[in-house]
Amino acid sequence: MAALSHIVTESNSERLCFHCSLPIPPADEVIAEIEDEQQYFCCNGCKSVCEAIYQAGLEGFYQRTPEDASLAPPPDIPKELALYDLDEVQEEFVGDLGEARDIHLLVEGIHCAACVWLIEHSLNAMPGIIEARVNLSGKRLHVKWHNGQVALSAIISRLGQIGYAAVPYDPEVAEGKLKQQNRNLLYRMAFAGFGMMNLMWISIALYSGADEGEFRGLFHWVGFMLATPVLLYSGFPFFKGAWSGIKNFHLGMDLPIAIGAGITYLYSVYVTVTGTQTGEVYYDTVVNFLFVILVGRYLEAISKRQAVAATQRLLDLQPRVATVFRDGEEKIVPIRAVAVDEVVLVKPGERIPVDGTVIDGQSVVDEAMLTGEAVPVVKTAGDSVSAGTINGHGMLQLKVVSSLKDTALGRIIRLVEEAQASKAPIQCVADRIVPWFVLVTLGLATGTFLWWVGTDLEVALLAATSVLIITCPCTFGLATPMSIAVASGLGAKYGILVRNGEVLETLSSIDHVIFDKTGTLTEGKMSVVLVQMDGCEWHESDGEAIPEEVQSLMTKLAALERYSEHPTALAILSWAESQGLSFRSKTATGFENEPGFGIRGIVAGESLLSGSSSWLQKNQIKLQVSLEQHAAALDQRGIGSIRIAVDGKEVALIGIEDRIREEAPALIRDLKAEGMEVTLLSGDRRQAAEAIAERLGGMEVIAEVLPEEKDQVIQSLQADGRKVAMVGDGVNDAPALVRADVGIAMGSGTDVSIASADIVLMSSELEKVRLAAGLSRRTLKTIRQNIGISIVYNLIMVPLAMAAIVTPLVAAISMPLSSLAVIGNSARIRTLFRGVKAR
Repeated sequence: MAALSHIVTESNSERLCFHCSLPIPPADEVIAEIEDEQQYFCCNGCKSVCEAIYQAGLEGFYQRTPEDASLAPPPDIPKELALYDLDEVQEEFVGDLGEARDIHLLVEGIHCAACVWLIEHSLNAMPGIIEARVNLSGKRLHVKWHNGQVALSAIISRLGQIGYAAVPYDPEVAEGKLKQQNRNLLYRMAFAGFGMMNLMWISIALYSGADEGEFRGLFHWVGFMLATPVLLYSGFPFFKGAWSGIKNFHLGMDLPIAIGAGITYLYSVYVTVTGTQTGEVYYDTVVNFLFVILVGRYLEAISKRQAVAATQRLLDLQPRVATVFRDGEEKIVPIRAVAVDEVVLVKPGERIPVDGTVIDGQSVVDEAMLTGEAVPVVKTAGDSVSAGTINGHGMLQLKVVSSLKDTALGRIIRLVEEAQASKAPIQCVADRIVPWFVLVTLGLATGTFLWWVGTDLEVALLAATSVLIITCPCTFGLATPMSIAVASGLGAKYGILVRNGEVLETLSSIDHVIFDKTGTLTEGKMSVVLVQMDGCEWHESDGEAIPEEVQSLMTKLAALERYSEHPTALAILSWAESQGLSFRSKTATGFENEPGFGIRGIVAGESLLSGSSSWLQKNQIKLQVSLEQHAAALDQRGIGSIRIAVDGKEVALIGIEDRIREEAPALIRDLKAEGMEVTLLSGDRRQAAEAIAERLGGMEVIAEVLPEEKDQVIQSLQADGRKVAMVGDGVNDAPALVRADVGIAMGSGTDVSIASADIVLMSSELEKVRLAAGLSRRTLKTIRQNIGISIVYNLIMVPLAMAAIVTPLVAAISMPLSSLAVIGNSARIRTLFRGVKAR
């Protein structure tokens, strides 16, 4: 790596960083003496890392770095490292809290084998380190250390010094028991697939004439040796489930699978052991059947894992520790050790760890995860705050009202879990038929055997086996999953991610669609739409040139607003940059920020104030009547406004709104034309929500609702017999997305809402809602056709098998043919979106 840095010659127009080899902007170069030579760095982080590496005598790291690779600047190390030394925190990640401990760390910044060498050599040189081993592919570090000699925080700090950020990682918790089960299922499926491929050659030989020659018995025994381990290992879950069902008097899908595979296998063993020339072996049928069913089971298991991920992401929003005042000191303690009525300190930028009441301080809090409202809320003494929300620039002291499961976030988690548990699984026709189908299968096979046994035992056994093979519910089993698999793949190609395939059947019967507002029907970010001044104005919709007076004012305002991180400030800066205003060349001094009110400062010798009308009044500035009227009119339309004063006089009003998505009005109009009822469900003020609804063409509005109330609204509609789809994007939408018959999340939304939904619109285009509805209708139609194919197949073939006209060989051939018919019919779903551009 260093070789790359040393290659820089006089002909190069720009220098490369000595550590990471990235180009160094002329204004940002950092110089340091490394082994008596002057070297250049792109940032102080790279300089500090390089110095630490050389001081430790580990400069060999640079020679081990591949010449065609470049490193990134070092990541930021975790804050509050001291909390990792607490036993209460370590017990979540460390198995034994004795003197000798070991932990897995997830390490950010690992790029290549040179990083592995550097980390291992650097840590192993530390006193107290027993062993340090890096997993390059997983980017994980396993450390064993003496806790009395070196602290865990020191180990993480050392990693930070050499350019890596690490946090505790528990492999068992991260992978989870469910993931381990899914892995075992995948192994069984792969083993069955391996056996299926090898048995194919045996089957080809037998079907080509080897079954009549001297090697017939040899091929039978080879098939036996291949099929037996597959049946025992891959088929074990089915036999276990069948036995459990029998014990509990419940006929499930496992029983016909076990019967079909078991009887077919036993008959093949009979033919193999006895050497009879009458029968055939069907080891390939057994293995193929198990493989197909295991594929379906694995897809189902993946869906279960996604449901767990939704709750886990919600839990991740709950901070693990809190800063508590105890005995007159600030102490960092685990969140579960925080008691009601204790005083908690929340620093700027931190997530609030508990539900509480502000007793001191003033700040703005981003509550978008609860309310969906993009604008932060002012919090002062006496106001309530919720766990998981984000504190702004002020320091807050809170009196704890509730923590962990009793917080608003905890209640959302419980609602998600309850909704997942109470949401009845979609019962497709095949599932309802299976118990009766099993009884009929057993009855027909038994009746066939008894009918023929008096004539010929061999014929009776062959005929009964043929019935079992033909009626083996493979075609029924494929009817739904094959349609869903094709539809899910097609949807993904067009930006419609179906996280729970069976929901496509439910979506076709939806009669009520509920939309969240912020981030769903709107873009989820603030934008400048108008500027009103005395004598001139600018409206975004007019498309006219910006007046010089507006340009001058907005340039000065942007120069001041760049010191603020409020959403309105970001909107103004974005607008100024899009218009090419040269605000960065202007100097702003005396910047002051009053959370919830506004800002002030001096730009180009003028005193500038920006904020609410209350902010101007607080600074003894008289409000202009005309601008007050404009502000009221904007408020009626759901558009917010900020007021601008220069040198003690109000001069302008700026309209800022969360824009409606372009495709939203057309979607609402089309849904209503199809007879759907449409509702806007929002935590926003009713006036703002009604204004948005009116601009979208009119719909029912339910506003000012809390997360649990959104869930209750959907429950109420379902109790009235409505089939409800919910479209949302925020954490506050998670319970409602799960409770709804179909939950649809915008791809631009939070991880929680995406994980909680049944369908995710990856491109966040609302028109995909319409495409998803069309896909669901086509899928349901195909499922019904597939079930029809299966029924017709059985009506024709079963009587032939009972009459001993169809042999087990013919039955074994006809069964996959019926499955191929179902697969081919399902594949026709791919023609649905012809002419539509893929994402």
